[in-house]
Amino acid sequence: MSDKMKDWLASHRVTEVECVMPDLAGAARGKIMPATKFNSTAPMRMPASIFLQSITGEYPDLYDELTPLDEDMLLIPDEATIRLVPWAKEPTAQVIHDCVDKKGKPIGMSPRHVLRKVIALYHDQGWKPVVAPELEFYLLKRNPNPNKPLEAPKGRTGRLDSNGQSFSIDAVNEFDPCFDDMYDFCEEQNLEIDTLIHEEGRAQMEINLLHGDPLELADQAFLFKRTIREAALQHNMYATFMAKPMESQPGSAMHIHQSVEDLETGENIFSTKQGKPNDLLLSHIAGLQNFQPHAMALVSPYVNSYRRIVREMSAPINFHWGFDNRTTGFRVPDNEPKSMRVENRIASADVNPYIAIAASLACGYIGMMQKLKPTKPLKGSAYNEPFQLSRHWYRSLQRLHDSKELRDVLGDTFVDVYVAVKEVEFDDFLNVITPWEREHLLLKV
Repeated sequence: MSDKMKDWLASHRVTEVECVMPDLAGAARGKIMPATKFNSTAPMRMPASIFLQSITGEYPDLYDELTPLDEDMLLIPDEATIRLVPWAKEPTAQVIHDCVDKKGKPIGMSPRHVLRKVIALYHDQGWKPVVAPELEFYLLKRNPNPNKPLEAPKGRTGRLDSNGQSFSIDAVNEFDPCFDDMYDFCEEQNLEIDTLIHEEGRAQMEINLLHGDPLELADQAFLFKRTIREAALQHNMYATFMAKPMESQPGSAMHIHQSVEDLETGENIFSTKQGKPNDLLLSHIAGLQNFQPHAMALVSPYVNSYRRIVREMSAPINFHWGFDNRTTGFRVPDNEPKSMRVENRIASADVNPYIAIAASLACGYIGMMQKLKPTKPLKGSAYNEPFQLSRHWYRSLQRLHDSKELRDVLGDTFVDVYVAVKEVEFDDFLNVITPWEREHLLLKV
């Protein structure tokens, strides 16, 4: 550990450190230790198999092939990520760690490494990718029973939030005490929130993060998810990034605004001097159109993710693009030349932000390298066009498994591990008999 980090811990009188890393699902894994022990020179160790654990706590058959000895990996703290844990009772720090093997080589299964790898490909071309995530989430009434349907919470007036409250200030104010804590927590962690709005669903919100370096923004999205869940619990509510938590309500997305700058000059390379999209942006969009279908399992990671893909329910259903057209999968907002960008609206909110951003940038990168051409921009509603997005989880996994282009960019090890873990989750889901099946099939078939 550097003297700078030691001084930071001392100046904040930190007594405990949360050493965290994002797993395949984007959940925080790691260890908690006294600050005095964290100050030691020995790197922290954890089994590399943590990346092979499914959301249900199971492991795929690939486990024995990849980690026959269940060996340790070393966790290296990223000093740029050290922050206070504002809801902790004692002065506590949190630090995001990178994962390497005993020879110092990055762990190929690590989502943070995969994003670093994609960013490096851009840098090799003299480019700097820039992203701005928008995260949608629901506030919910506390519900410890997973067999009971979820409900919206009551606001400060004691009344339930109603549907169709998009951009309503009053609807946001219903939950002001929770959001006051959220803002305080974010400020203490240097999480740079741009705007907070009420979305269409009942107690559905969206938070926009400022644009910047993809790794830094993925870190912020990772930490924000922890933050809003904690703030909601402080007010006897849940906050969920589940893609479709309630029937008949819109799903939640993570929209990714992405652009590319010249690494030396900082100029946006997607715009002509007249402020029009240039060939590089069009190839980037074409890459998204051509390869996002193969990356669906990365941005729609669970069976629940596909319940969000419903016509006329604020989610795209195809891979069309258009100018300032929110019905399309890829939207080019009205921009000044310096902020020319495309918004990828495909990903659901339940994603691992590192993986989703890496996948989205990878698709655009492949399009730029292959100089692909997109379809013509759609001028009407994309909801009038046929479905193109996969609506089946397992089919999406197969397409990812078979994609040579994504394997070349993201790495064979990562793709194989991701598919294997998701297959375990899919098999586990198939063992569950749903209320729909009992209601409609029990006495009728």
